[in-house]
Amino acid sequence: MLGQKIVALLIMVIPAAIAMYGVKLIRDAFYAYFNPDVQTILYGDIMLGLVLFIVPVLFIGGFVLHHDRKRNRVQPRFMKRDPEDDDDED
Repeated sequence: MLGQKIVALLIMVIPAAIAMYGVKLIRDAFYAYFNPDVQTILYGDIMLGLVLFIVPVLFIGGFVLHHDRKRNRVQPRFMKRDPEDDDDED
């Protein structure tokens, strides 16, 4: 049981660390624009930062949704639909 909790913690911490690095890249690109030596927008850093922020956040959200669906803790609109329910149109 303890091993499962450690794995679940790592599944949450590693993407969070990647997302924090993405925010750091975005912040650094934003502050580089105001640096008198650079004075350009670093589009590559901004795009990489956005990807490194959005993908882990979506992963964490999907992980939490999957975990809550297994324990029936979500609202009915977030529950998976059965294909048999869609055939009731007759």
